[in-house]
Amino acid sequence: MPTRWRADTVGGVNPVLTELVVRGGGLVTRAAAVQVVPEWTVEHAVRTGELVRVLPEVYVGAQLLTDRSPVDAPAIRRLDNELGRRALLSWAGGRGALSHLTALAVWGLRRPVAGELLHLSVPPEVSLRSRPGVAVHRRWGFTIGPPHVMVRQSVAVTRVEPTLVDSWPLLPPGERRAPVIGAFNARLTTPQRLAAALGSAPKLADRAALRVLLGRLAKGCRSPLEIWGHERVFAGPGMPVFLRQVPIRLGSRTVYLDLYAEAERVNIELDGATTHGDARQREIDLRRDAQLAALGILVVRFAHRRLVHETADVRRETLAILATRRAPRLP
Repeated sequence: MPTRWRADTVGGVNPVLTELVVRGGGLVTRAAAVQVVPEWTVEHAVRTGELVRVLPEVYVGAQLLTDRSPVDAPAIRRLDNELGRRALLSWAGGRGALSHLTALAVWGLRRPVAGELLHLSVPPEVSLRSRPGVAVHRRWGFTIGPPHVMVRQSVAVTRVEPTLVDSWPLLPPGERRAPVIGAFNARLTTPQRLAAALGSAPKLADRAALRVLLGRLAKGCRSPLEIWGHERVFAGPGMPVFLRQVPIRLGSRTVYLDLYAEAERVNIELDGATTHGDARQREIDLRRDAQLAALGILVVRFAHRRLVHETADVRRETLAILATRRAPRLP
């Protein structure tokens, strides 16, 4: 939790200004301040170091600056993530929305990194410009409101589809897939809507890789492990066209099969490194497998370690199991 700017923790500041900053959660704009105190009062608080200017005409209590970033970093990058976002939107004054990696964190699809660059998207006619600690993106045809902007966690952010597309080249290659998969699994979007957003970004860096990922999601892959299996193991010569995330009714509940060879009635389950590691989850899996067996469906499970490190063996075993299920049974 960020430190609160309280009247009993500072000295020498006009009590009216102090109360205004407290009510703002540690933040105040010059426009709001000069409605209740003279302008020189704000300037005095800045000179004495009680307030810090983080953006033009936007101030915060000095003790709210963190030490997680270098002391010479722009002040806006030395704020708690939530306070930094509020400061940015206060500076924008309703003329912009959080976007790119900043919006990705608000959507809950990426953990924010302390001190990283903040991103704001604005219509082309808005005069705001990028400055230290803040990247301002001008977008043609962009409006601050639906369908381009939504309110999430009480702040204005770009819609999830352009947020994901814009963030793609800004993330390290190994971290790009997770937010897209997370958004899809959380039902925040669909591969089709993401593909439409990608169509509006023809010059996006590594665009082809994002298009391939959307194709995997459209075919039913729901995790990085399933995508790995699709690309490295369960495709190619001899493999059937597996159905993915097939719903099967088991009593009062519906389960979803990771990969299902319909003709052979074989269900391949890909057990993640963490999801299936405890005894309780193992018991749930065994009960589920037994219920599927009663329906004539053979469940074959492969652990994350084997899929990644014994790929050829997993492929051979799968082909052998499928061949056995296809073989005619002796009378």
